[in-house]
Amino acid sequence: MSELPLRTALVTGANSGLGLASALELARGGLRVVGTVRSADKARKVEAAAADAGVPVETRILDVTDAAGCKDVVEDVRPDVLVNNAGGTCYAPVADVMEEEARHHVETAVFAPIRLARLAIPHMQDRGWGRIVQVSSVAGKVTYPLMGWYQAGKHAMEALSDALRLEVAGSGIHVAVVAPGGFRSGITEEMADVAHRYRGSKYATAFRRLDLGFTLVEPFWTDVQRVAEVVAHAATAEQPHGRYVVGRDAHASLLVSRFVENFRVGVELRDKAVRRLIGLP
Repeated sequence: MSELPLRTALVTGANSGLGLASALELARGGLRVVGTVRSADKARKVEAAAADAGVPVETRILDVTDAAGCKDVVEDVRPDVLVNNAGGTCYAPVADVMEEEARHHVETAVFAPIRLARLAIPHMQDRGWGRIVQVSSVAGKVTYPLMGWYQAGKHAMEALSDALRLEVAGSGIHVAVVAPGGFRSGITEEMADVAHRYRGSKYATAFRRLDLGFTLVEPFWTDVQRVAEVVAHAATAEQPHGRYVVGRDAHASLLVSRFVENFRVGVELRDKAVRRLIGLP
């Protein structure tokens, strides 16, 4: 009986948080894992974490907005599994984000993961097997104020991923979206910084209340390891689902959103309630 081939997973944004947890979880599952990071210092952190976990994880230096760099890494690694995790948040009123910053965010959140998928697909097609895992968020389906550009990236990435899943299914390639709610990964510290930055502005109350809200609900968020386990399952299951929603808060948000959209005056009532709750001007 022949042995199964060793699968190779490429995980972007692997230096911390969910990216690092996913890389380690995939390595524990017996895959060869290559994590991308943006600096040698971050690569050393990944190597140290892998050593502590007792698993091997290779690293490659990559800024996912660098098209040529993406091509070089994919040609070098030739992944069976691609986990598009790299990205960032964008907490700001839509009109406060200048076009250059918005373009960079969309490049990171939308063009980069689809570019990497496009580059990896031919290698997967040659083998007749592949897994593309797109790390999204409940914000890929639900919209809140003061996170518009972040949500725009996730909405667009999910729409493209849904189309891609249908287009490549006949090649033995599965595309899965993992959409967690809140999980513990330093996000509260980032929101605190944003609230401080907007102090004295007309949005000061809204950001202060969001910061307080994040702090209050963080104990109820999903542990990052749980999300990483879902990512690993989506990357290795024989028949993965097209979408995984992770966390009670994510399921609740989607349920409320669907109810509001099906209720004739639901959107107007929701808007008034949200504005009053967080103190928008």
